[in-house]
Amino acid sequence: MEKLELIAEQIREKFDAQTEARDKALSTSRTLIQHCSKAIRAVHRDDDEGMNEHLAQATLLAKTFKDDLLPEHPDIYHTGYTQDALKEFVEAEVTCALIKEKPLVTLDQLDVPHATYLKGLSEVVGELRRRTLDELRSGYSQEAERLLTQMDEIYSVLVTMDYPNAITHGLRRQTDIARSIIERTRGDITFSLRGEHLEKKIDALREELGVKE
Repeated sequence: MEKLELIAEQIREKFDAQTEARDKALSTSRTLIQHCSKAIRAVHRDDDEGMNEHLAQATLLAKTFKDDLLPEHPDIYHTGYTQDALKEFVEAEVTCALIKEKPLVTLDQLDVPHATYLKGLSEVVGELRRRTLDELRSGYSQEAERLLTQMDEIYSVLVTMDYPNAITHGLRRQTDIARSIIERTRGDITFSLRGEHLEKKIDALREELGVKE
């Protein structure tokens, strides 16, 4: 039975280390998500300085997961809350890059699991719709069309990932949501464009008839 107590002590040491790593991962996850949210908020406000500051902090925290958790605690690195935070990291990086007309941030650059990258990419669609609606407040524009094209390109990749849910971790549902968002956005842009055409025709008719506003 002395051996049993020795075994128990070894297990306690392992559990203590895992608990400490888990607590750190939870805290890091919360902070990472906060920085990602603030970066996205900043890009929508055209606050480049704030965007870059929060993205830099998010990058450091995401690297912490890789350096601290993956070597010693891969189970915690691949758990839900850790991957959810990294998904938000992908969303923030890609959203900011696309809105600012910069090159797409790649999987290798972010160094996250494949499924996490794709799920983050799927949520970018919602942020691009938000930006598109902001653009449409001033009427139809080529920028709105550019953003819609980005959304279409993301969806065209997501829809090809026809793999079991155990591998993609819920990507199919996210892809369906992205499609719905894109369809609504396309409708909004079409409505805005038709409205602009109608206004131009009315203005031309007024000018032809000599009618003043």
